[in-house]
Amino acid sequence: MNLPTRTFEAIVIGGSAGAIDALLTILPALPATLRASVIVALHVPRDRPSLLTQVFAPRCALPVHEAQDNEPLEPGTIVFAPPDYHLLLDVGPRLSLSVDAPVHFSRPAIDILFDSAADLFGERTLGILLSGANADGAQGLAAIDQAQGLCIVQAPDSASSPTMPRAALSLIPQVPHVLSPAAIAETLNRLHARGLL
Repeated sequence: MNLPTRTFEAIVIGGSAGAIDALLTILPALPATLRASVIVALHVPRDRPSLLTQVFAPRCALPVHEAQDNEPLEPGTIVFAPPDYHLLLDVGPRLSLSVDAPVHFSRPAIDILFDSAADLFGERTLGILLSGANADGAQGLAAIDQAQGLCIVQAPDSASSPTMPRAALSLIPQVPHVLSPAAIAETLNRLHARGLL
C-alpha cells in the first residue's frame, strides 16, 4: 500500500448508519501525540442532544468535544458536529456552524464538511467515508480527491450499510484505500509513525 509523504492537517470523517461501530475501532486507536485535527460529521437525530462525546471521550486518548460556532480548530483534538447544524472548516482555521437547508435530508451533512475541508486544506486533507445508508459524503470525498487530498473509504463488505461507501467508489473509482475499520486505524497509525499526522 503506497502511503503519501506529505503531512496532513485535518482528518475529516463522515458516516451514517453503522458508522459508530466503525468509529469505535478507529478513534480509540489514535495516539495521544496525533497532531492533525479530527473532525467528524455523523447523521444523528436532529431533535435531541447527541451522546457522541459521552460515548467517545472515555475511550479516546485525544480530547473529544462537540463543535462550537467560531471556535479555533485545535490540533490533536476530535470534534463532532452537533445535531441539526452543518459543520464547516473556515479560515483561521476555525469551526463554523450553519443552519442552511439539509443536504441529502441531513444536517449535519458530510458533503458540506468535506467540501469546506478540501477548500481550506487542499492536499493536506485526509477524508474518510464510513458506513451509511445514502449518498451523502461521496461528492465531498470527490472534492477532497480533486484537491489532491487522501481519500479512504470503508470497504463495503465491512459496512452494515454499504450505500455510502459504494456511492463514493462509483464517483472516485481510483480510491487508493478501501479498508475495513481496523485497517483504517492501522493506516492512520502508520501515517502518524511517519510524522505525517
